[in-house]
Amino acid sequence: MQRYELVHAGDYLAGLRFRGRQIEAIPAAIRPTDLDTAYAIQDVVVDRLLTRQGGQRIGYKIACTSKGAQEMLHVDGPLYGQMLSFSSHAAPATLRRSDFTQCVIESEFGFRMASDVPAAPAGYSAESIVPFIDALLPAIEIVNFRFVDWTVVGANSIAADNAIHGAWVYGEPVSDWQQLNLETHEVTLAVNEKPFDAGTGAAVLGHPLNALAWLANELSRHGKQLCAGDLVTTGVCMDVYFAEAGDRLMADFGVLGRVALTVT
Repeated sequence: MQRYELVHAGDYLAGLRFRGRQIEAIPAAIRPTDLDTAYAIQDVVVDRLLTRQGGQRIGYKIACTSKGAQEMLHVDGPLYGQMLSFSSHAAPATLRRSDFTQCVIESEFGFRMASDVPAAPAGYSAESIVPFIDALLPAIEIVNFRFVDWTVVGANSIAADNAIHGAWVYGEPVSDWQQLNLETHEVTLAVNEKPFDAGTGAAVLGHPLNALAWLANELSRHGKQLCAGDLVTTGVCMDVYFAEAGDRLMADFGVLGRVALTVT
């Protein structure tokens, strides 16, 4: 795809966000056919969002880290998107339903990086990525997609649309999390004070640190890297919830804290 086509595709997707529109699919002439092209379009989308809203890139989201999400979206592995300061909020947060085409709630383990993560020829593992982590953050990601049926458009279109990231709500950082087994650590979500679902870190590629290591390795393949201070949210631990105006949500991570979100 030529540079002008990349820009056209990025402008098109950003425009859909600005107007709150949904489509069946990205037009064939500007639809990415590989992930390298999709991520190049993603960079244009993010640039347009920052030009309009202000702020800066603050880190990454990882999508499709659960088997259920991969099956639902017909993808065979994770994808990444970029998180932005203007759409990231400390809990408790209040967000407007009208700011999202769809408001899909995902309870997720987040991390803050302590130092830059250089490329590693052998790649990173769940164990070797730990020294680069500063803190764990309990979090809720809001997924916001522009596709009428997000389950059929494929990995490339989802990646191009900034991995359908909408917003992020994060709790207090926790520095002494290493003694916990995140694979079995339970997370619950309550909606309007009623239990909705529960899950564990095992849903996130088997362990949230597997997802973080995957991201470090994948960014290296695309000429990028995790940097000190970057924030990363690693993927949903349970079923997703489609929120509507009036909903009060509470993601409870036990000793790791709670994340409260009200949708108005």
